Amino acid sequence: MSTSDQDQAVDTPIPVPKAGPEAVAGTDSEAADGAAGARKLTPRQARRLRVVLSSVGMAAMAVVLALRIASRSSVLVVGVYGLALILCGIVIELSRNGRTRLGSWLLAFGLVAAIGSDWLLIP
Repeated sequence: MSTSDQDQAVDTPIPVPKAGPEAVAGTDSEAADGAAGARKLTPRQARRLRVVLSSVGMAAMAVVLALRIASRSSVLVVGVYGLALILCGIVIELSRNGRTRLGSWLLAFGLVAAIGSDWLLIP
């Protein structure tokens, strides 16, 4: 899928398949969604949200890296948090290219892995 294909219908909400008794009964889906207060994100909004979350994660990892280097300078500290910073940059690029779900999973698992390896590997 090219960039021009992604930009054509970016403001239409992502459809959610109906399942359950309300789909069979034929109730109005917008009234049901409005009552629950659920909002659907457009693909463009989802991409922007992932970019913002990745940027916040990148800033947080940079602050933690600076604090950890100030208290204990180690190549392992730089390696763990450097990889986390690179991961956040990769997720930003994935989100810009429309791979938001992959970016979300990668960001979640990567940041948990960085924090876990900091806790397990670095004394």
